[in-house]
Amino acid sequence: MLGTNELDEDAMYLKKVDGPRAVTLPDGTVMTRADLPAAQTRRWVASRKAAVVRGVIYGLISQEEAQKRYAISAEEFREWVTAVTQFGEDALKATAVQKYRQP
Repeated sequence: MLGTNELDEDAMYLKKVDGPRAVTLPDGTVMTRADLPAAQTRRWVASRKAAVVRGVIYGLISQEEAQKRYAISAEEFREWVTAVTQFGEDALKATAVQKYRQP
């Protein structure tokens, strides 16, 4: 048994974060901060962009926090949201950008 001033070496401590640690998506799945791309992500595949968009839309992370964390502009984030809402996750693929962009 541990005294009041001793630490349990096996104890797990959670880092303080603003906002929820997890959210439930409309399909019933749970999304956590661990499901978001790493902060140092530089190769943006469609699934990573979609994860950030879902995280913001469902309140897991704020848009400001996402922009700062991933070094993306408000305009770029808006483009991701527009692509997903109008055409689905496939519109976020680099090869599909011209196909889905408005002239």
